[in-house]
This record gives sequence, structure tokens and C-alpha cells, in this order.
Amino acid sequence: MDHHDSDDDHHAPPEDIVVRVKALENLLLEKGLIDLEAMDALIDQYEHKIGPHIGARIVARAWVDSSFKQRLLADADAALGELGAPKNQGEHMVALENTSSVHNVVVCTLCSCYPWGVLGLPPVWYKSVPYRSRIVKDPRDVLREFGFVADANKEVRVWDSTAELRYMVIPMRPAGTDGWTEEKLAQLVSRDSMIGVSEALPPSRAADGAAP
Repeated sequence: MDHHDSDDDHHAPPEDIVVRVKALENLLLEKGLIDLEAMDALIDQYEHKIGPHIGARIVARAWVDSSFKQRLLADADAALGELGAPKNQGEHMVALENTSSVHNVVVCTLCSCYPWGVLGLPPVWYKSVPYRSRIVKDPRDVLREFGFVADANKEVRVWDSTAELRYMVIPMRPAGTDGWTEEKLAQLVSRDSMIGVSEALPPSRAADGAAP
């Protein structure tokens, strides 16, 4: 399993699948079974209103507001509601905080249950059988394949999502970000860090460098 580049860009669908999807779409349109405006609205929702940028905003708020973080850890559903995070699937959310002694990682061993409302569409690897089976048995090895090496004295906890219960990880705040705004901090929060297969990005990855 090579997950060093875990963004979805390198998972472009094969050309024959694209053609088949387009043919199916045209057939459904001809039969009046789908509405183009409704489809466009749904696509726009997932591209602009639902996605990892929402989760990143939540993590950034938790980093700068300790009272919000405590509310998030105690009752994620209520805390997410404070920021207007969508809950399209009616699932119960739980927030998991990474610390100097504990690293959390999320999986769905049964299928691919995932918090779409705060993380957007799940990555292809999250739904794959190798990830779903191996992360439970050999979490440190799998994390290493993503480029993240957990300290030997750090406990790695694996959380199994279900249709009723979804998780998001609050990664540790990177050092050197004192005084940063929430907006800038959110740039360091990746989708993968909120699943737990990586840490937050280093300060140098912010749009305008390491300066506050």
C-alpha cells in the first residue's frame, strides 16, 4: 500500500468509466428520471458547502478557543452546530483529540462510513479493503506508509465508524503558530490529519509562510 500521496487527484477515474457515467446520465435524463438543475445543486453543495474546509475551520477554532474545544470533546453534535456544520446523514459525531501521548486514527471496517458533513467526500483509500483491514491490525505500519511515524511511547487508538457514529480527529496544533488567526491555522489542517493518518501541516505550508 503506497499512500505517500493520499490526495484524490491521482485517483482519476479510467476513461471507460467516465464514458459509462456520461452515457448513464444521458439515459436517465432522456427518461426524465433526473433533473440537471438538481444535480448541479448537489454537486455545488459538495464542492463548495460541504468538504474538509469545514472540518479545518472547526479544528482551528478548537486550537484557539479552549472552551470551544472542551464543548467539542464533550458534545461534538452541539459544538458543530454552533459553527453551522451540516449533518446530512443524521449521524452522531464524536471528536477525538490527539495529544503528546495519544494518536487517534479513524476507519470503517464494515464499509465506508465517513463524516461527509465535515470532511467532504471520502478518499478512495479510506474505502479500500487493505486500509480497512490493516489499520486495525497494524496501525503503526499503515501510518508509516502514509509518511507518519508515531513515537514508540505514544498510544495509537483506532476508532471504528458506524452508520450511527462518526469520528473526526483534532490533530495537535503545530509549534510556531502562536498568534495565528483561525483562518490561517485552518490552512494547516488537512483532511488526512482529521482522519488521523497524518499530522497537521507545518507552518511553512500556510499560504503566506510562517509569519502570523
